[in-house]
Amino acid sequence: MSSTPRVKEILSWYSSDNPGTVRNLARMLNFGTLAGTGKLVILPVDQGFEHGPARSFAPNPHGYNPLYHAELALESGCNAYAAPLGFIEAVAKEYPDLPLILKLNNSDSLISEKDPAPAVTGAIEDALRLGAGAIGYTIYPGSSMRNEMYEKLQYLTQAAKEAGLVVVVWSYPRGSGITTKDGETAIDVVAYAAHIAAQLGAHMIKVKPPSTEIYQEAARKVYEKEKIPIATLEERVRHVVQATFDGRRIVIFSGGPAKSTEEIYAETRGIHAGGGFGSIIGRNSFQRPKVEALELLREIMDIYKK
Repeated sequence: MSSTPRVKEILSWYSSDNPGTVRNLARMLNFGTLAGTGKLVILPVDQGFEHGPARSFAPNPHGYNPLYHAELALESGCNAYAAPLGFIEAVAKEYPDLPLILKLNNSDSLISEKDPAPAVTGAIEDALRLGAGAIGYTIYPGSSMRNEMYEKLQYLTQAAKEAGLVVVVWSYPRGSGITTKDGETAIDVVAYAAHIAAQLGAHMIKVKPPSTEIYQEAARKVYEKEKIPIATLEERVRHVVQATFDGRRIVIFSGGPAKSTEEIYAETRGIHAGGGFGSIIGRNSFQRPKVEALELLREIMDIYKK
């Protein structure tokens, strides 16, 4: 399908990229229920690697089968499906039309680490071999290992852009530099994490919905002096979008831990009102029975379509 004016506007922000990258980004923006709107809903299933199979899939045992997730992404009308190498290898041939994001680094939860440092578990060559249009990579600003992650991402980003792939960065503040759990979702920290991902060359950035907490005292002085509005989720999302080159990079927000259906819808409305580009919903969708998951994802998409 031809691109809408909104999609053309978004693609114009990536004028330094080669045509292959722009085409792959356009494919995601023009796929599924939200095609042409400039909004995205992506299904990520890296939780089996990150948290373990039982914690991830026992609530809905169909999830042990990688084909189930690809079918869920297609039937619900998601823009893309993201997963580690094994899950992508299991579905790439079976679902050639589904835009794929190959997650290139992962960590497990068998060892509790104060400063996370995920391993690189896939390659650019794997993404090309499997027909994926994008790579995914997690950074943990706040970890003492952050510079190593940034340097690995720089290498992978350069190679991905040369190969015509889109770069999607999960930017999750975590580690010894952030001493409280609330600090991981503080508005100043989330906006900073999103900005770091944009500066590292990400085309698309995934962050958690921010809270009203302000973690850094130096930042607090600025937020109070400049009267930056952060009272509502809409205002906080708008601030995070502003922090990513004044909205010239795609920012999507994670679903996070289990929430009620109404909480998810309310959060989605806040993201949409604040100018967020969409949601990446994993456990809150695939851990439900399929009928309920489809209903949830379609309602989220309806909110963004409005």
